[in-house]
Amino acid sequence: MKGVKGYFLLMLLIGSVVSADAKVLLPQILSSNMVLQRDKPLNIWGFAAVAEVVTVSFAGQVKETITDSNGKWSVVLSALKTSAFPAKMIIKGSNTIVLDNILVGEVWLCSGQSNMEYAMRKLAKVKKPLNEKLGYPVDELEKASNSQIRIFLVNRKQLSKPDSLHKSWSIAQDSALKNFSAAGYFFAKELQEKLNVPVGMISSAVSGSAIEPWIPRESLESGYFAGQKVGNDPGKFYTPMIEPLTPFVLRGFLWYQGETNCFLKENISYSYKMKALINSWRSAWKDKDMPFYYVQVAPFNYSASKGKVALDEQTEPEFWEAQAQLLRMPNTGMVVTTDLNDYPDDLHPNYKWEIGRRLALWALARDYNQQLTWSGPIYKSVKFKGNTAELEFEHTGKGLISEDGKALNCFTMAAKDGKFFPAEAIIKGKKIIVSVKGLKKPVAVRFGWNEAVRANLYNKDGLPALPFRTDNPLTRQFKPI
Repeated sequence: MKGVKGYFLLMLLIGSVVSADAKVLLPQILSSNMVLQRDKPLNIWGFAAVAEVVTVSFAGQVKETITDSNGKWSVVLSALKTSAFPAKMIIKGSNTIVLDNILVGEVWLCSGQSNMEYAMRKLAKVKKPLNEKLGYPVDELEKASNSQIRIFLVNRKQLSKPDSLHKSWSIAQDSALKNFSAAGYFFAKELQEKLNVPVGMISSAVSGSAIEPWIPRESLESGYFAGQKVGNDPGKFYTPMIEPLTPFVLRGFLWYQGETNCFLKENISYSYKMKALINSWRSAWKDKDMPFYYVQVAPFNYSASKGKVALDEQTEPEFWEAQAQLLRMPNTGMVVTTDLNDYPDDLHPNYKWEIGRRLALWALARDYNQQLTWSGPIYKSVKFKGNTAELEFEHTGKGLISEDGKALNCFTMAAKDGKFFPAEAIIKGKKIIVSVKGLKKPVAVRFGWNEAVRANLYNKDGLPALPFRTDNPLTRQFKPI
């Protein structure tokens, strides 16, 4: 297995380093300027000569240990309270390491493909958004100077190697922020402003990557995938870019990926791959309840692509449906993006600042008990009464609205023959009544069921509704537990 091979290669590398130089060494993720997760016991670990005594001192705690037969050592610090005041950590063995400017607050890991990797430097070149209400922070990189936000950008080739510089964490500003995830930064900015605590963000993303490389190979060899050959190099990025981070304590995960798998016309298989990703990461961090918030792939002209797999206008809605199945798992949440692409031929749309803000809404409400609406309307149930359909929704917030003040659009309805017709949809309290003139005994309703969707159903908190179909086959097929 690649993960096991990677582990033994790492041990061989560490062994050669330790034998050649008996100094205490730390992993890349432990450095000056870092943020440590508050309110949880913390792992501090590293490498040194075999049987060497190592002492870690931080925030009034002193922990001592002895390296094992592989030269590895670790201690556990008792849970710490929030601290916005820079502190020093001292690690002593045959040498002394001093890490300074350390804060204690909230730490999140963001991962995925190019839309998560999308760097802050690109904001200066984005076109002025068509939706002015969502802002236009084109100069955010120039203005950013909040020392309470810290960032760590994973270097695939370096992460698994011991570090002697201790400078891998940075304050979120200037050249360090320039190459950091825009969505991750704006998530951190929203959290820091609303909670007034230090926030640390770790970004580990690869442009163009499918989901499989981020999942340990063994997690794609059982259950739904038993007997199948799963492509796209399972574990390729998990081993060098996620696994070395697993001892570092976090609050939760952010995920922005899917375009590569959508081009392959995946549906339920992607649901099960996401389930494997979520469960394997939670298992690796030894916390089955860690929050996992992710981003719906934005509207794009997939049907116009000329790839190996033939796509149509329903390919993307079916993929949205597959993504939405993960909402049935505990402590998950999805950001809807149907209004966040001005140009449907752009696979990397603007509005990364709004993506970050909407991700933060989930965290603020679900993990930090802020009283706010964190999601747009999500379809709950339907009742067919005569020639009409009565739809109920979750996350209606202060009520349902037509965002542009016009008649609700993007609803269709069908009878048993399966032919869908444009439908009239009327808001009635927190429900929607759907009908088609002349259509008798309807059996199915769809909303936003097209890659070019520009639907106007929102809640009054300004969040768009998630596309759906009442005849969703995955509800029965996908098993979230």
